[in-house]
Amino acid sequence: MKAVHRLRNSHSLVKVSIFVILVAFIAGMAGCGNTTPAKYTLTMAVAGGDGTATDLTSASPYAAGTKVSIKAVPAVDHQFIQWSAPWGWLGNATAAMTTFTMPAQNVTVTANFAAEIHDWYDLDAIRNNLDGNYVVVNNLDSTTPGCTELTSPTANGGKGWQPIGTDDPTNMFTGVFHGGGYEIHDLFISRPQEGNPVGLFSSVGDAGVIRNIGVVNITVISEFYPAGLVGQNYGTITNSYCTGSVNGTSEVGGLVGANYGTVSDCFSSANVTGQTGHVGGLVGLNCLVGQYAGTISNSYSVGRVVGDETAGGLVGYGFDPASNCFWDMQTSGQTTSWGGTGKNTTEMKDITTFSDAGWNIIAVALNETNPAYIWNIVNNVTYPFFSWQAV
Repeated sequence: MKAVHRLRNSHSLVKVSIFVILVAFIAGMAGCGNTTPAKYTLTMAVAGGDGTATDLTSASPYAAGTKVSIKAVPAVDHQFIQWSAPWGWLGNATAAMTTFTMPAQNVTVTANFAAEIHDWYDLDAIRNNLDGNYVVVNNLDSTTPGCTELTSPTANGGKGWQPIGTDDPTNMFTGVFHGGGYEIHDLFISRPQEGNPVGLFSSVGDAGVIRNIGVVNITVISEFYPAGLVGQNYGTITNSYCTGSVNGTSEVGGLVGANYGTVSDCFSSANVTGQTGHVGGLVGLNCLVGQYAGTISNSYSVGRVVGDETAGGLVGYGFDPASNCFWDMQTSGQTTSWGGTGKNTTEMKDITTFSDAGWNIIAVALNETNPAYIWNIVNNVTYPFFSWQAV
């Protein structure tokens, strides 16, 4: 009987133990439910230009996954470009008012603005902030304020426009220049003894970006690295073009004098003349230097090119490739180039020349454009042009 009694007591102890464990487990679960989730700081910042960036929810710090309302407001004569953040999720990066979903860490969300370029004074002011963002909002020409003082044949003692930046690495343009699909007309530069590269921009650093701009009816006279748009490029140039004339000694290009960066979806119809070597319709010198490698793609040139044995229809001299690029052998007077493929004028106005090379191009009717494509062409009538460009 004593053995049976002890067995019953053991069963009772087991039941009590299990009950205690269950109570402790449930209490622990309840305690976990009351634990405050980790929260992270949201910091709002501004870059590129002037404006404000605001957290409208205004309850930082936030738990991961919290959707926060944010708003960007540009200052006068500035535009909002886009939001950027290293972590988290933006509802719409290009909308001034949108949402941001918090990651599981502290994060900074930046509103990127650009200063508007209305006239030659605004354009000239870029040299005061070479790493800013800029956007052109209208065409600039001889009637635009500031032309006489800054870019006419009488400006700066007859030297005309002073190129933006220099070849000093600490004084190159390293910002973003949005052309907005507008044109800069009648730029005059006569600096035959200039020690720096010459163009609308003297030198563009590896972080610099120039896009969607036309430089029309330019006159450039200089010695080394003269060009219509950029004298010396380490950065990125896209969807841009040049017309007019460029004259120099060496490293002379219609669009770029010396390229160590990227040139893509560009063209030049400028007439180019060099006294010695490295003279090209689009780029004078396309080469390697240190960590940089000049690349050219989906671009063409049609201007007259005059120089010595290193003159080329597209590129005067270089070691790096020019992928899917062309030049007009008839209008340039050049049958060779250090890159690209030479075509006659008829072929240069045939869409298949470019579509077969993989260009983003479509045929349109005269006086019409199709903005869904980078390039448009009136087949068998015009050379390729940009969808935002007037023809």
